[in-house]
Amino acid sequence: MSHEEERLSTSALARALEIPVQQLFVTLKDYGWIRRHADNWLLTQKGEYEGGMYRDSKRFGRYIVWPGALVQHPLLSAIESNQRITASQMRRYYPRLQPRQLNRALAELGLQRHSILGWELTDFGRHLGGQQVESDSTGAFYVSWPHEIVDHPVIHRELERLSGQPECAEQNREAEHAGAALESAEPDLFAQVEAEPASRSVQASSGCSGIDGHQTGSPLQAVVCNWLYLAQLAHATRRALPVEEPLWADFYLPAGSVYIDCWDDEAAPPKLAARLRNKEVCKAEGLRYLEVNAADVERLDEVLGRGLLAFGIRC
Repeated sequence: MSHEEERLSTSALARALEIPVQQLFVTLKDYGWIRRHADNWLLTQKGEYEGGMYRDSKRFGRYIVWPGALVQHPLLSAIESNQRITASQMRRYYPRLQPRQLNRALAELGLQRHSILGWELTDFGRHLGGQQVESDSTGAFYVSWPHEIVDHPVIHRELERLSGQPECAEQNREAEHAGAALESAEPDLFAQVEAEPASRSVQASSGCSGIDGHQTGSPLQAVVCNWLYLAQLAHATRRALPVEEPLWADFYLPAGSVYIDCWDDEAAPPKLAARLRNKEVCKAEGLRYLEVNAADVERLDEVLGRGLLAFGIRC
């Protein structure tokens, strides 16, 4: 067997170690063997020292492979698959999502439901290995999951999307055309994604959508749209302000009459001017108004939760 044939993709290495792929991914990152750059995973000097290298494939693009002998590496062979995890513990794999967002996302997928007792397991969640647990200290219900739940293709896809990587119209069309070809392909979390042409990036950024089907104008708006949807708050997009001047807010919540604008870091000057005008008019007219900045993505529970609570909206 040649040296090249002895190399394993990250997915194959995880199977050899009998641990979830996501767990190995986070562990390699914690060890400093790989690092994230934009949408790509790159080898560090430590990773190269341990034998990691890139492999190019016409079908899968560029991805990282490892020596098969790494299954005997003391750092990797010592990893134990945690048998059960909770939504809070899933933050290790999706650090941009708060525990409440993770619980709401699992509920939206039908795995659990919220009640006066806490988070109750559904039949579908039980089918995927969920177990009902009661807190010893508070008596509140919550659900524990098999660690492999983070490798479930649908759950991983949806949580990645909620983490700030919303699907866009162009990406959806490409996925439809490529679906049949990729159906039997094994996804590799370390696959290198080639940079898209600038024209396509611009088109995609203007065609993002929320999981509720709302078309939004930017990835930040899609993240806010998803947060509102999972909080079960009815909302309109691009809603005209109740003034004669032609002004539109990114979102409007009829329950509480609240207007929300998203302030993107790379917004064009005309868009920034429109946002400033919205803010001025809402203040002058006494309209309820909230703004979400790009830096707020990782703390939406605080920014939107507290902001809406100030207007009497509990979520």
